[in-house]
Amino acid sequence: MSKRLEWLSQQRLAFVCLVAGALTTLAFAPFDFPPIALLTLLVLFRCWQLGGRRWAFFYGWSFGVGLLGFGVFWLHVSINQFGNLGLSAAMLITLAFVLSLSALFGVAGWLAERIAGEALAPRLLLVYPAVWVFSEWFRGWFLTGFPWLALGYSQIDTLLAGLAPLLGVYGVSWAVALSAGLLLFIWLAPGRPRALGALALLGIWGLAALAGGQAWSEPVGPPLQVSLVQGNVKQEMKWRPEQLWPTLELYRDLTRSHWASDLIVWPETAVPALYREVDDEYLAPLEAEAREHASSLLLGIPVREGSPPRYYNAMLSLGAERSVYFKRHLVPFGEYLPLKGLLQPMLTWLRIPMSDFSRGRAEKPLVQAAGHAVGITICYEDAFGEEVIEALPEAAFLVNASNDGWFGDSLAPHQHLQIARMRARETGRYLLRSTNTGISAVIGPAGELLATSPAFAQHVLSAEIQPRQGMSPYARFGNLGVLLLVALAVLLSVVLALRDRSS
Repeated sequence: MSKRLEWLSQQRLAFVCLVAGALTTLAFAPFDFPPIALLTLLVLFRCWQLGGRRWAFFYGWSFGVGLLGFGVFWLHVSINQFGNLGLSAAMLITLAFVLSLSALFGVAGWLAERIAGEALAPRLLLVYPAVWVFSEWFRGWFLTGFPWLALGYSQIDTLLAGLAPLLGVYGVSWAVALSAGLLLFIWLAPGRPRALGALALLGIWGLAALAGGQAWSEPVGPPLQVSLVQGNVKQEMKWRPEQLWPTLELYRDLTRSHWASDLIVWPETAVPALYREVDDEYLAPLEAEAREHASSLLLGIPVREGSPPRYYNAMLSLGAERSVYFKRHLVPFGEYLPLKGLLQPMLTWLRIPMSDFSRGRAEKPLVQAAGHAVGITICYEDAFGEEVIEALPEAAFLVNASNDGWFGDSLAPHQHLQIARMRARETGRYLLRSTNTGISAVIGPAGELLATSPAFAQHVLSAEIQPRQGMSPYARFGNLGVLLLVALAVLLSVVLALRDRSS
């Protein structure tokens, strides 16, 4: 009877973790309620503490199912509408993805309890935050990575974002996890240690505030006038042959009234045709107009090269000189098929448009435009901070060209914009985000939104930006800093546990 009661009790705690994970979605855009991330992570840590090794995996897995199930369930929109599978199959595939990826949250719980000793402070302040951050980093790397909904993104408008130029988004996640651990410690610890925990909590947030007040880059050269063209071409219409020239004329017409800008940016694959097919008749005249007005045009276009032919998702710069960037971090099953020889029948079955790209090999993600080196990311690439900083120190500003039209009117465009804001904060650079259906934006070097386009509307967003130079600590060292913190925390906790056992 006691075992059955224990089982029922553990099931209730697993359900609490599921709800806590789901509520964590509210910390991210477009809901933007960052404090809830601290509270829900506190709940998870408390459940890990109560459950021990036997149940920590299930608590972590339940939390992950809640977070990903509510936070990225928009994936089914693309699978349904453009994978030709139907709504039921799309939802089942998305659910399978969520359940599988959530296992990493479960492993984090199991690992935390495996490492943790009996002492309360090392468990809550060293082991749990370290394991949480390591699991986020691993999720952003494993099988090409899915770093969406790392907790640090939810803090872009809080004092903790000041740590981003030092330690990147995972450093901000570490501060969230440590704050949650400290809050739980203050609740559970007796007497004087509570006061010490409160002082430590104030210290972390104070350090973040001081770091946030530091300028990690400086202006270089005169300001630039920029315009971001948002064509709002429906995704289901974009690749139809009869839609090609109406789309090209739309972008050309929207551009011509903004040649006074130093730089004009079009979205990812704004030109729905191969480079060689439209170069002479369309691109060359546009380039001549850009040169005539002393402007630069940066546009998304697919490129075919070589024999046998390879296809690339590219950004092409037209103006004083041509330069091109080929996307390097492709989306599995969206832009290429892993193990293609084995899974080719799946590619034919899914019929996802433009799903056979090759990976670009450029050493640095740079193009020349408007007289500057520009750091380029295409769509999903801006979710990987260590790949963005490869453009530095040369890049005077950053450009992300995206097409979130794949995911309709969902949470995805808002979450993606929040990710882009963190990249600007980490690097101390302006970031121009040009999208097909929205949300296009001009982002300042502190991650602040300076101007945005309305979603699902044709719009040209114009603003002034300041090219910058300099390297933040994160731009120099990437995720090495936060990984060292994780390693030191785990090592210290193991030493303390061994000392306790020996005494």
